[in-house]
Amino acid sequence: MKRALLLLLLFITTALHAETLAIKAARMFDATSDSVVSNAVVIVDGGRITAAGSNLAVPANARVIDLGDATLLPGLIDAHVHLTEESGPNWYLDFFNGVMRHPTEQAHYAAMYAKKTLDAGFTTVRNVGADDYVDVGLRNAINAGIVPGPRMLVAVHAIGSTGGHGDSNPVPPERMKQSGPLEGVCNGPEECRAAVRYQIKYGADVIKCMPSGGVLSMSDPVDAPELTQDEMNAIVEEAHHWGRKVAAHCHGDAAARVAIQAGVDSIEHGSFLKPDTLQLMKEKGIYLVPTRMAVFWTGGKPERFPPAIAAKAKAAYAAHADMFRAALKVGVKIAFGTDSAVSPHGLNAQEFGLMTDLGMSPAAALHTATTSAAQLLGVADKLGTIEKGKLADLVAVPGNPLTDIHQTEKVFFVMKEGVVVKNAR
Repeated sequence: MKRALLLLLLFITTALHAETLAIKAARMFDATSDSVVSNAVVIVDGGRITAAGSNLAVPANARVIDLGDATLLPGLIDAHVHLTEESGPNWYLDFFNGVMRHPTEQAHYAAMYAKKTLDAGFTTVRNVGADDYVDVGLRNAINAGIVPGPRMLVAVHAIGSTGGHGDSNPVPPERMKQSGPLEGVCNGPEECRAAVRYQIKYGADVIKCMPSGGVLSMSDPVDAPELTQDEMNAIVEEAHHWGRKVAAHCHGDAAARVAIQAGVDSIEHGSFLKPDTLQLMKEKGIYLVPTRMAVFWTGGKPERFPPAIAAKAKAAYAAHADMFRAALKVGVKIAFGTDSAVSPHGLNAQEFGLMTDLGMSPAAALHTATTSAAQLLGVADKLGTIEKGKLADLVAVPGNPLTDIHQTEKVFFVMKEGVVVKNAR
């Protein structure tokens, strides 16, 4: 009986994926240019896009989904999230919950955050750090179809030095076990290599490292370099040997230059980066993932934090806007990232408005979460644009986001690999 039910479920799933769909909308931003296509039609079969364009003929066997006065977009990509946690209005309560919740309990919260992210139109994310392997479990559960959520590339533990932003546990050692390379805390090049290998061993798709101090940690200055050049070189070399890209958390300029010299693939946050450092990033093709949302939700709301963190949050907030404008002027490659968990999950699209407020065009902002993010994550062969042969990840928003970027905050239709996971109309 159980085998028969499983076969029936497999048949139904296969039949759903075999259905030909024609998605219609008044407009489409396919991310192959900076403009929209009118009278858009996208044909989907077997989880992939078979045709996309204006006024296409609809196959006779296709089921039509007409979204009306809306704009179709590629499934959006957030290159900097933490789906396994979420900050609340009280930092002390967040810390208590992080210590007291069992990993199995936290996994249920993570599944909820994943669903919110998918419903917001983000069908792919890069999860840059988590505890207790909850990110690995969530990724695997999503891939198996057990829970709904975005496609995930995970980092497992972020790698950093003792006492640094990657080792933000302030509890005395006699009361709580201290972290080592297994948990991403390392000192010296060989321990750093071991830390990379451990993360890959236990499921990492990408390596996250912490060469700079951070905002939401107690003991370190926000812009302090926390990994030596030899340590950074070891992290990047080892990760690249294993075919993993490296994302470097850097608020500070000096730390960023160490990371750039080592050959990282992206600099996250970048609050205090100077124009000549941004120019160096451009020359080397290194992406900036600016996470305006994180800066806005910390520096804009410092009363939630202990005084030491509040002071760092305000300093990063004061510097970040000028850095972002300088990055636009220099022309460094920018990929979309929110640091969601610092802000509530599901609000990711607010990042678009925070970037356009500082001079980025709406089309350029949309490219950060489509073509640019897909290239950074190494998935541009199957995601990031609406084109024949790509996976059928599609979202729809009302109106035209090129004239009102905040329409991206009103996603009402989401398709992931040809399966409609949200259709509010």
